[in-house]
Amino acid sequence: MYTTETQIRIHYALTDQMGIVYHGHYAQFYEIGRAEAIRNLGYSYKDIEAMGIIMPVVDIHSRFLRPAKYDDLITVKTTLRELPIHHKIVFHSEIYNAEGALLNTGDVTLYFMEAHQMKRCEMPAALRDKLMPYFNPAE
Repeated sequence: MYTTETQIRIHYALTDQMGIVYHGHYAQFYEIGRAEAIRNLGYSYKDIEAMGIIMPVVDIHSRFLRPAKYDDLITVKTTLRELPIHHKIVFHSEIYNAEGALLNTGDVTLYFMEAHQMKRCEMPAALRDKLMPYFNPAE
């Protein structure tokens, strides 16, 4: 299992009139967590795109448990529970406030696709190699 944590400060533009984070912004929080999880492996989305591969979102689920509020410091915990196989990768996200209360959970499925042909493809071998130690720890 591969897990990273990313902190985000809730600024005013993310909230509604009540000072509560608008629900549509949670997809952005998941994306920030995903991007940082990949970056922690030594890659960026830009690097993957330079390989001729794009990663469109094909499915997203979100569960709202408690609200995030203006000026909260939230932690986005991003986890790959399984080593991605073939063309699909699923990121699980949990969002916590500074007190450690779970606010939200989400699952986002993306496909690896050849950018020019718009056809599904395998995960880049270099990225798979970076993930392998988290799923096959040395004994």
